[in-house]
Amino acid sequence: MNTVVAHSPDRSVARVEPLVIDVELIRKYGGNGPRYTSYPTADRFVEAFDDRAYRHYLGQRNADGITRIRPLGVYLHVPFCDTLCFYCACNKIATKDHARAHRYVAQLETELKLVAGALGGERKLSRMHWGGGTPTFLADDDAAHLMRRLRETFDFDPAGEHSIEIDPRRAGPERIEQLASLGFNRLSIGVQDFDPAVQRAVNRIQSVEETKAVIDAGRRHGFRSINLDLIYGLPKQTQAGFAATIEQVVALDPDRIALYSYAHLPALFQPQQRILQADLPFPEVKLALLAHAIERLGAAGYAYIGMDHFAKPTDELAIAQVQGRLTRDFQGYSVGSDSDLIGLGVSSIGKIGPTYVQNIKQQDLYQLALECGRLPVLRGLELSRDDLLRRAVIQALACQFTVAKESFESGYLIDFDRYFATELKALAPLADDGLVELESGWINVTARGRLVVRAVCMVFDRYLRAAQERGTYSRIV
Repeated sequence: MNTVVAHSPDRSVARVEPLVIDVELIRKYGGNGPRYTSYPTADRFVEAFDDRAYRHYLGQRNADGITRIRPLGVYLHVPFCDTLCFYCACNKIATKDHARAHRYVAQLETELKLVAGALGGERKLSRMHWGGGTPTFLADDDAAHLMRRLRETFDFDPAGEHSIEIDPRRAGPERIEQLASLGFNRLSIGVQDFDPAVQRAVNRIQSVEETKAVIDAGRRHGFRSINLDLIYGLPKQTQAGFAATIEQVVALDPDRIALYSYAHLPALFQPQQRILQADLPFPEVKLALLAHAIERLGAAGYAYIGMDHFAKPTDELAIAQVQGRLTRDFQGYSVGSDSDLIGLGVSSIGKIGPTYVQNIKQQDLYQLALECGRLPVLRGLELSRDDLLRRAVIQALACQFTVAKESFESGYLIDFDRYFATELKALAPLADDGLVELESGWINVTARGRLVVRAVCMVFDRYLRAAQERGTYSRIV
């Protein structure tokens, strides 16, 4: 049975409940929409938010008693990959020249110094994530050097989340041991699909055996959580082939699984132009891939966290959802209260107080800004009171599947029903279709609506006024 997290008398283990797969509702509500790793979404950021604005908010982070309690995180982006995966929509540089990574580490060190010089107050780091690209493209010495600089700048919380994305084709068991010695305690491993035909179609050949070797090494060296990434909707995928992949993944027994829908946008992402439209599964097949995966993962005991993510009931994500401590940002779902996030590296996105900030995407321009002594800001946004309120509502829906109106009324001094009268009216058809339950003091996403919770969140997105604006987003399902 497919499952969702629910409250349990034992708050150390999440209880699971049935997750309903309603094919007709998925077809109706599974169109394009934001993933809401931020609100407002990154396409709303403006270039008027610059280096000076970012410095101001870095300095103000601990200026009063309210901001002082906000935890601090770091996201570090490493854009390099040895080979190009055709499905990839990340900001990456495919190269065999590892000297480029060595030079990039020096650039990251410069940016870190600039950030440290502007950052006010305490610097306790509760979480850190290295993403890419492929962070393990960095040589052992470069990774160690970078970690030393980070530890010199921040006070690492020993109980914090320190995660890294790896490619098991480029990082064997010995590398996993080194990452553990540096202080990483979570691994995220790309798989996508084990079917050889699919792997050839997307230019990513990766065996079950080398993946298992990395997972086993992670467990030997004390990694607290291991995540596997899968993608459905890739070229050459079939129901039988993807079902076999799901069985292999279940046998590998990861703590978490991310099951993403492939968004084919070749006009935006050049590598996808190498994927033939004719090789993509038909929509009904893609939906069948998702339905089977959810059923099988549920039968294997994984709880549906929301927005593509599954976890064992004993995993920290599932427990945090039960305890109301689950949050969502550019790193996906994480544990703990809403935190500030410093982005380092090309294209990285951060969040400081009521602002978002994104770095320059091109490495040469990123380097030029650093050489001029500027923080390499491309764009950002200072959130309005309305933005902050709507972000909190969307977070509650995405993380807890419920909104307690009273908490927003007392926290933001509003009459919820009056403030969101338009949105509540727009929710009525979703309630009629069984996606949500509208009570006097609550909005609850049902077990039937949780797979398309992004559609519920979109109702509260004031920037989405016209249907045509949704075309640049990935599909919900």
